[in-house]
Amino acid sequence: MTSIAFLGAGNIAQAIMGGLIENGFAPEHIIACDPVKACTDRAREKGIMIAGNNDEAVERSDVILLCVKPNIVTALLDAIRVNLENKLLISVAAGITTSSMAASVPAGTAIVRCMPNTPALVQTGMTGMFATKDVASTQKSAAEHILSAVGKALWVENESDLDAVTAVSGSGPAYFFLLMESMINAARAQGLNAEVSHQLVLQTALGAARMAAESPLDPATLRKQVTSPGGTTQAAIEHFQGKGFEKIVDGAVDAARIRSVELSDED
Repeated sequence: MTSIAFLGAGNIAQAIMGGLIENGFAPEHIIACDPVKACTDRAREKGIMIAGNNDEAVERSDVILLCVKPNIVTALLDAIRVNLENKLLISVAAGITTSSMAASVPAGTAIVRCMPNTPALVQTGMTGMFATKDVASTQKSAAEHILSAVGKALWVENESDLDAVTAVSGSGPAYFFLLMESMINAARAQGLNAEVSHQLVLQTALGAARMAAESPLDPATLRKQVTSPGGTTQAAIEHFQGKGFEKIVDGAVDAARIRSVELSDED
């Protein structure tokens, strides 16, 4: 069985480890290393092996997940490079390009760069992935299996596409949270109390997302189906559109993409 090392055992790592175990992956084949005792304690409670240092974790594993802050990726790779021969390296560090990582590891190292989002913490994440030419098909399958443990995962053909992935799904949860926040405030402005407003909005958001995910129809069609001519929904939709809702969303996503490009250029 494949052995997986998590270098960094923070929230995203904990989510992936937990998802793997829930999907039947043996915890004794997962190794975690983190300088923060609270993180390793959480991993140990799951039955996961704890390594004393990064070198030990890497030596005992076939797949290494970099779940550390972007600013320490280069130093970490420099420190473990001698143990990376024939290993699969998966990075969830935002903004760190594969070319930047390749400069710190042995030539030909298989590298997958991915962009998960925070719903991974509740096993409903969306992860975009990019593989370098050195990643074998079996390694791609392994990476997809690992990231699918916390939701859905898909591949992009060009690394630059990850900037758009970041703008849409990476940052996307915050857009929906903002809409929920605004709707709750609007509900309260209509005289509903805080608890009622909160429940109405969150359950509506959950239901709409589930309908969109499970229906064979696209969101535009679903929206039209619930918009009766001359009704309350049409009044609200026309107000949104009259204020340039689509342009606002398009501009926000583009702003996030541009910032993602800038961060990648800074690594």
